[in-house]
Amino acid sequence: MSLRLEMLQVARLAPRQLGESRDLVAGFLRAHLNADGSFQNRAGASDLYYTVFGLDSLIALQAPVPIEQTASYLTRFGDGAELDFVHLACLARGWAALRLTPDEATVERMLARVETFRSADGGFDTVPGSDRGTAYGAFMALGTYQDLGRDLPSALKVLESLRRLRARDGSYAIAPDLPFGLTPLTAAAVVASRHLGGEADRAAGMWLLDRCHSSGGFFASPDAPMPDLLSTATALHALSTLHVPIGGIREACLDFVDSLWTNRGGFFGNWDDDAPDCEYTFYALLALGHLSLEPA
Repeated sequence: MSLRLEMLQVARLAPRQLGESRDLVAGFLRAHLNADGSFQNRAGASDLYYTVFGLDSLIALQAPVPIEQTASYLTRFGDGAELDFVHLACLARGWAALRLTPDEATVERMLARVETFRSADGGFDTVPGSDRGTAYGAFMALGTYQDLGRDLPSALKVLESLRRLRARDGSYAIAPDLPFGLTPLTAAAVVASRHLGGEADRAAGMWLLDRCHSSGGFFASPDAPMPDLLSTATALHALSTLHVPIGGIREACLDFVDSLWTNRGGFFGNWDDDAPDCEYTFYALLALGHLSLEPA
């Protein structure tokens, strides 16, 4: 199962926790859908990045998706030659969300462009020509290959690149030999490593569990001022991958996610955020899906 389908499978369980609020969340997403089939960013403009979160959120809620309009929107980007690495990955993910695949020649050109972001150590970075890969780069590259129906070449080199990113406290960081890492990067490394055939990293799992706030939610790092929804969703997903029980933090995390919900149907990213969007709404669905699986 691909990275995307693995997350989507869990996010589909979110309505168990949403109950009657499911329709409000779906309505929030539809309100951010533009006539061209894209989803709005925080400025209200059509945005490829936010489109993939809007699509997968609607799919998770089993709500209708505007396949023809969105396919027309994605077609505008061709083979992604003008896109950066993140948006190239979003283009592939958008096609996968629609259960459509570009023609063979387009797929080949897209994957050839992905390879331009391969780092000297065999991993991937969001900047071409880097000496070493990043956990985010590896996660995005693997997902892009999967979304386009292909196997990632030289997967062992990517796995070795990830291993070099371990921080001194057992987490994963942006560069080797740092004192501590970040929760989203550690989660990305854990999940990508498992997909690449690596062993379960229980030490990283324990580090992630330690990032949980006493009142629920996960911090992005040991010195972060407050928990956030991205860190919470990705940490819960990685802990599930490692089969680490979370029953002891379930209720607190449910309260945390609920504290970020608005009566407009969307979710904020953290307690200081003032603009709910499609991205954080998907992360809320992912977190709620995991929390619906875990018994108290």
